[in-house]
Amino acid sequence: MTDQLEMQEDRTGRAIAERVRIEREARGWSLADLSTRSGVSKAMISKVERCEASPTATVLGRLSGAFGLPLSALLALAEGGQGGRLSRAADQAVWSDPETGYTRRAVSPANDGRLELIEVTLPPGVWVPYPAAAFAFQNQQIWVRTGQLDFCEGKTRWELEAGDCLQLGPPADCVFFNAGKVPVTYVVTLSRR
Repeated sequence: MTDQLEMQEDRTGRAIAERVRIEREARGWSLADLSTRSGVSKAMISKVERCEASPTATVLGRLSGAFGLPLSALLALAEGGQGGRLSRAADQAVWSDPETGYTRRAVSPANDGRLELIEVTLPPGVWVPYPAAAFAFQNQQIWVRTGQLDFCEGKTRWELEAGDCLQLGPPADCVFFNAGKVPVTYVVTLSRR
């Protein structure tokens, strides 16, 4: 099972690299243009596009914001999918942040539905910031399944425990943080605005 998960993550990593390049080129942007718009260095963007470095969740958030895409849309475009109404667990795209161990599983069927479910596992001591631009085009809710999640939405801090569900407000810079000693698992629901 672990080998299958690693192969799935590797496929997703290559697909993300290709999607970042496609999105940049479709806009006629140079590496410098994307760097300026995203705040990510040209060197890092180049490494991501050549699949020499796996982007962190924060880098992906900045790139998706620069493209004017929600992070979930950027990843969904990269992950592709078979379409249809059923998403089998074995076929769900999984991506892990190489720096933090943050793991994201695309649970929903890849069929351009208006609602999307993402399962996230955040290891202890890990925090992941996202710019407001990553949230600009969608409504979101966070449903904590296990552990405790500290979530900062702009200047507001929420302490979410297992079973709690938070609907996000207007787009703001956000930070997901696991201050506990065990991984926190939460589901993010996304719907387009």
